[in-house]
Amino acid sequence: MTGRERVFAMLEGRQTDRLPCMPITMMFAADQIGVKYHAYATDCRILAEGQMRTAEKFGFDYVSAISDPAREAADFGANILYPEDQPPALIEDDSLLADKAALHTLKALDPSAGHRMRDRLEAVELLRRRAGDQLCLEGWVEGPCAEAADLRGINRFMVDLLDDPDFVRELFELVTANAVVFARAQIEAGADVIGIGDAAASLIGPTLYNELVWPYEKRLVDAIHEAGGRTRLHICGNTRRIVTGMGKLGCSMVDLDYPVPMEEARRQVPANQVLAGNIDPVRTLRNGSPESIRAELEHCHRAVGPRYIVAAGCEIVRDTPAANVEALVDYARQAKA
Repeated sequence: MTGRERVFAMLEGRQTDRLPCMPITMMFAADQIGVKYHAYATDCRILAEGQMRTAEKFGFDYVSAISDPAREAADFGANILYPEDQPPALIEDDSLLADKAALHTLKALDPSAGHRMRDRLEAVELLRRRAGDQLCLEGWVEGPCAEAADLRGINRFMVDLLDDPDFVRELFELVTANAVVFARAQIEAGADVIGIGDAAASLIGPTLYNELVWPYEKRLVDAIHEAGGRTRLHICGNTRRIVTGMGKLGCSMVDLDYPVPMEEARRQVPANQVLAGNIDPVRTLRNGSPESIRAELEHCHRAVGPRYIVAAGCEIVRDTPAANVEALVDYARQAKA
């Protein structure tokens, strides 16, 4: 099987020759080709080169256009900080929607007309040409919580959830509509899977998540599936309180961060839900040994069962030893699917 065929088979519930290996790489991939992260995150050609060389070097089953959470926000007009060798970052003190009234000046964007969204589309096109049918190709969009926090500022947004839920819903309408358009454009450009990053959702309890956030995540997931794509939900942090709701979204795969016990997650999501992860990227993957990494992956695999994709809980830390990254792939190759 090719990596692409392997991932498709797992997501579709068919037999695979082995477990797919799909760890998130961003700064790690930039370092593999010796470039500063600013260049990686802002130049589609460099991102594509980093992803291809990293996947080929370690034997991953996929490549991804993920780089940072600021692409949509930048094209909306948010002020972004671009460090030389760190990810682009939102400027919290100067958020685009510090004044709520500014929301009425925004509308869903044309991804091909912006700068940073277009750059991701071009990265997807480059990766499709280079990966061909050999590797699964992942695009990326921000989920409703993450993008709302990017535009409003995380602290203001958290207060809004309690003080002004009607404003939150109006903001979610905008960012979800925009994410749907952006996801469809990436699918048309060649993406097989669309990753949905919704990190801020991990800070919200189950009541607010189910009432306010879940309906918009569901709308985004369904729209991606209707467009012919598959979905990878990734919510950084401790999602133990909302994992039941995450499992009801119908995502092709749910990528769990390390604070969530896999046994607990398996009990709370449908039996056919594919789970990915979720060893600690620092304590286990960066600081551990190939032996300890294998032991942790075995634990995750046993807890999840056959519907499992090998990955870390979040992105691979940039200075992770190559031998430790190779241990991820070795486990995927050797374990019985």
